[in-house]
Amino acid sequence: MVRLGFWTDFVLYLVFVSGMLVTILGNSFVIVSICHFKQLHSPTNVLILSLALADLLVGVIVMPFSATRTIHGCWFYGDTFCHLHVSFELFLTTLSIFHLICIAVDRHQAICNPLHYSRQITISVAMIMVCACWALAAVYAYGVLYSKASVAGLEDITESFCLGGCFVLFNPLWGILTSVLCFFFPCTVMVCLYTQIFIVAKQHVRKIGDKNNYLNDRGRGGLVKHSEGKAAKTLGIVLGVFIFCWMPFYMNSIINPLTGFSINSFLWEVLYWLSYFNSACNPIIYALFYPSFKKCFHCIITLKIFSLNSSTMNLSDK
Repeated sequence: MVRLGFWTDFVLYLVFVSGMLVTILGNSFVIVSICHFKQLHSPTNVLILSLALADLLVGVIVMPFSATRTIHGCWFYGDTFCHLHVSFELFLTTLSIFHLICIAVDRHQAICNPLHYSRQITISVAMIMVCACWALAAVYAYGVLYSKASVAGLEDITESFCLGGCFVLFNPLWGILTSVLCFFFPCTVMVCLYTQIFIVAKQHVRKIGDKNNYLNDRGRGGLVKHSEGKAAKTLGIVLGVFIFCWMPFYMNSIINPLTGFSINSFLWEVLYWLSYFNSACNPIIYALFYPSFKKCFHCIITLKIFSLNSSTMNLSDK
C-alpha cells in the first residue's frame, strides 16, 4: 500500500481511535450494567453480555494492530504474531455473528411463544448457548487457519501478496464455505426469525387495537401506529446494520479468490473496517434501544453506580 500523507494519516488515526473507543466503552458499559444491576439478570442479557465481551475483545485485541497495518501499509509484528492476530480476528468476528443468531432465536421465542418462553429459555439454557457459540467459533477459526486448508493452492499468492501485510486469505472453495457459514446462513436465519417476529408483533398490536376500539380513535390509533412503527424501525436497524457491515466483506471473500485476488489493498482494508465497526454498533442496537440500559449507562456516567443499593435500583420504563 502506498504511504499516505501526514494529514491523511491523522484523519485515519482519529477515525480508528474513535471507533475503538466507541467499541470498548460501549461494550464495557453493557458488561458493567448487566453484571451490576440485578434487574438485568435474564437469559436475554446473558447473551448480550457474551456478545459485548466478544465485541470488546475485537476493540482491544484486533482493531489496534489492524489500524497500524492499514495506515502504514505494513505489518511490523512478525509472522508468528500475524497468525495469532488473524486467528483472533476470525474467531472474534465469527463469534459475534453467532451471538446475533442466538439473540434472534431468544427474541423469536419471547414474542412468538411467550407462554412457554420462561420454561424453555432459562439462564442455564442461555449459558449453554453462549458456550456453544464460543466453542464452535474457536473450532472453526483455529481449525481452518492452523490446518491451512483455507490457503491450499495459494502458496505462490501468499508469498507475494502477504509480504509486509497480514490478511485472512481464502481459496475459492473456502471463500464460498466461509461466506455461507458466517454470513449467508446466519443472515437468512435472522431474516426469517425477525420477519416472523414482526408479523406476530403486528398481529398482537392489531388485536389490542380491536379490543380497545371503543376508546378514543385518535389516542389509541396513535399508540398502535407508534408501536408498529417502533417494531419495524428496530427490526430494520438490526438487520440493516448487520447486512451493511458484513455483506461487502463476505461477497469479497467469494469474488476475490475467483478473480485472482485482483481487488486492491485499499478496498480490502475498507471492507475489513466496515465489518469491525459492527462491533461498535452492537451495543447501540441491543442496549441503547432499551430504556433500562439507558438508565444504567446514565448511572455509570454520573458515578451513581457507586452509591449504596444502586444494584437494586428500579429500571422500569416508568
